[in-house]
Amino acid sequence: MSTVAMPTPSYFVGRILHRKYLTYRNSWIAFLTGFLEPVFYLFSIGIGVGKLIETFPFHGHAIGYADFVAPGMLAAAAMNGAIFDATFNFYHHLKFDKVFVQWLSTPITTADIARGELVWTLVRGGMYSGVFLVVMLAMGLVHSWWALLVLPGTTLIACAFAAVGMALTTFMRSWQDFDYVTLGTLPLMLFSATFFPVTAFPEGLRWLVEVTPLYRGVALMRELCTGYVGWESLASVGYLLVLTGIGMAVVRRRLDVLLLG
Repeated sequence: MSTVAMPTPSYFVGRILHRKYLTYRNSWIAFLTGFLEPVFYLFSIGIGVGKLIETFPFHGHAIGYADFVAPGMLAAAAMNGAIFDATFNFYHHLKFDKVFVQWLSTPITTADIARGELVWTLVRGGMYSGVFLVVMLAMGLVHSWWALLVLPGTTLIACAFAAVGMALTTFMRSWQDFDYVTLGTLPLMLFSATFFPVTAFPEGLRWLVEVTPLYRGVALMRELCTGYVGWESLASVGYLLVLTGIGMAVVRRRLDVLLLG
């Protein structure tokens, strides 16, 4: 007697991605606006202010201001690409259009939903980062073959922010709670050593900045783009991996409570 093989988790992730593609294929402007913000910052601050600032120190080396700012904006692009879908769209599916409830009437599990939503945010974050990297290459702001690891690095940044974003979204009660998303991401972009060295902060505040996820992403991108890679780079990778694991564990548990409990 023959048995019917159950679809694998990768099959369900693929179906979720296909649905996302069908939803967004006529909404390309939503992708464009998220990518343009860090590009405008790069042109206005990295290039404009860079005319007034000669060099900044980085790992004992002097680098141009645009070379300093561009990798930070690259990390911010990865964050922006991931955080929108991981918060606003994830909340809409969870609370309003009940897409997740419909999916659970099929063999899809809450773990499949979490993985599918995460992978989609990585697609979006990777698109933002890839286009931004092309801009950096065209402007001569990449100076090392280590930059070949930039896209995997930005994927890891997007992964960490997406996992944490989805986890926090499961605790939100209304749209008003999304004010906290802007309240969190904007200071991160401005104060994660994106535009000036972390050494500008007092010692106690500097320690706080160095344990934020965007700072770890900014530092990793700056090291890869300039070629000044060291043990700190591995520490940043480990930090982002652990953050991703914690976020995904919380998401799966919360989806079980909210959708199955």
